[in-house]
Amino acid sequence: MIAFVDGRITAAGPDGAVVDVGGVGLSVQCTPATLAALRVGDRAHVPTSLVVREDSLTLYGFADEDERAVFELLQTASGVGPRLALAMLAVHVPNALRRAVATEDLAALTKVPGIGKKGAQRIVLELSGRLGGPVGDDGDDAGAAGADQSASWRAQVHTGLVNLGWPAKDADAAVDAVAADLDGRETPDVGALLKSALKKLSRP
Repeated sequence: MIAFVDGRITAAGPDGAVVDVGGVGLSVQCTPATLAALRVGDRAHVPTSLVVREDSLTLYGFADEDERAVFELLQTASGVGPRLALAMLAVHVPNALRRAVATEDLAALTKVPGIGKKGAQRIVLELSGRLGGPVGDDGDDAGAAGADQSASWRAQVHTGLVNLGWPAKDADAAVDAVAADLDGRETPDVGALLKSALKKLSRP
């Protein structure tokens, strides 16, 4: 297993980054929040998890060791593969997922694209007790955590756009345009919002 990669970020896109490790460019799939912290040209230490399939080797990268541990635990549930686990972490931070499973909050889990009510019930049943409760100071206030998460997507998308080379002023305009499209509707995952912002920036 490749536990982490440490090197210079040579490229970044909506779904992943390339890390130069000893002259070898490793493609790492990441959540938007993780990508937002990776700036092209900077050196980074990225905890990783290698997923081996018959026809592929895919490296997934995370903001910290806790996010990686949750990613790997999520895949112990039936029907949860690496892509769905990454989608879950794109929508919810690790503590929010712990809270959703511990409190059987199916509504929170079904916000993840690809998870329906039955899938959410299965995840709660199979992961209850494995993920544990929320850790740290933010584990006691689910309402505040939800508010923080809904507010933070703007910062994550803005940082992601700047890291991809867009001027801050253009990034501001794109984020405002995406927010206007939402118009108070439920916020989708940050990855979808970042892609939407990139489409707006690419229009003449």
